[in-house]
Amino acid sequence: MAYVLIVEDNEMNRDMLGRRLERRGFEIEFALDGQEGLDKMRERKPDLVLMDMGLPVLDGWQATTQAKEDPELKDIPIIALTAHALETDRQKALAAGADDFDTKPVDIKRLLDKMSKFVQA
Repeated sequence: MAYVLIVEDNEMNRDMLGRRLERRGFEIEFALDGQEGLDKMRERKPDLVLMDMGLPVLDGWQATTQAKEDPELKDIPIIALTAHALETDRQKALAAGADDFDTKPVDIKRLLDKMSKFVQA
């Protein structure tokens, strides 16, 4: 079973995404901000991270950049999630080190297709 860390500060988004992924066989854990996300990445080494980019404390852009600069974390795939759907937002997420990018509201089929490049439930 793949372990997925969802770094998301919005409770409704966490609940919706977590339930949908658990039903598909993923083990889910949550972090509420970028710093907590980095801490949990170091503790448990998830198979995949879904990283909201608009986070408190340490935003998703900074957390992704720091994770990819850390030799211990750099190989963990990160899919950036944001409500900003412009091509420049995708480019910015990839420049920060994200392995892929998806928009909110999340289309679960599309997200699962992207996730399948990195992990299986």
